[in-house]
Amino acid sequence: MSARPTTVAEIFPDPPAGLDPSALDTDAIPSHVAIIMDGNGRWAKARGLERGEGHKAGIRAVREAITTCNDIGVRYMTIYSFSTENWKRPEVEVTGLMELFAKTMLKEVDGLNDERVRVKLLGDIDALPAVTRRVFRQAEKLTANNTGMTLAIAVNYGARQEIMRSARIYAQDCLERAKQGLEPQDLDEELFAQGLYTADMPDPDLCIRTSGELRISNFLLWQLAYSEFYVSDVLWPDFDRYELLRALLAFQKRERRFGEVR
Repeated sequence: MSARPTTVAEIFPDPPAGLDPSALDTDAIPSHVAIIMDGNGRWAKARGLERGEGHKAGIRAVREAITTCNDIGVRYMTIYSFSTENWKRPEVEVTGLMELFAKTMLKEVDGLNDERVRVKLLGDIDALPAVTRRVFRQAEKLTANNTGMTLAIAVNYGARQEIMRSARIYAQDCLERAKQGLEPQDLDEELFAQGLYTADMPDPDLCIRTSGELRISNFLLWQLAYSEFYVSDVLWPDFDRYELLRALLAFQKRERRFGEVR
């Protein structure tokens, strides 16, 4: 295994004109980066290809984003791979995506494990096709004790569904605590958040969306309350480490007030 890059110059070795990697403050890297990967279909259409080819091309961008985030010191990276609404797409596209997910994870999991990346699944994984579900669960189990970057894969994920799931857990907990004499005011956001898929993760500092679309698309509605947003016009298959660098540089120029006046 080749040595991993350890400096900003090594991570971003050939920047395009006007982009200066040395401007990146390595002491102010966001702990958690969430990405809404959008534009695979449009990328394929612009090239006269089937949508499935766009999804395959998008895998290369996923791989580069994971490697770059891991190298630069991001501790958590969440990628929005497949939403609960995506089942409405043509059956041939959905089937192809599920097969691509399984094939890609089988190919990549050993490398992720070598890099000490922990794979975490967000969403209703039990509803996935058997092969895809099994491969994802195996990857999560294999990497469970890794101490490097956490790669959270949101698949068959919907934020409203997640919040409702947490609300049911919360309601049950309220009933149990009421039996112990606790009052409703003793229950708080922290307890509610324990029912979310991201219970052991910090909220995203930065949320990136590609393809220029200005919407959240039912992604991490609870967790993105005070995240910084960066929208790139680049379609996901063309999103490389330098587009990620632009997002990180933009993030570092923000003043995060969390509702306060400073």
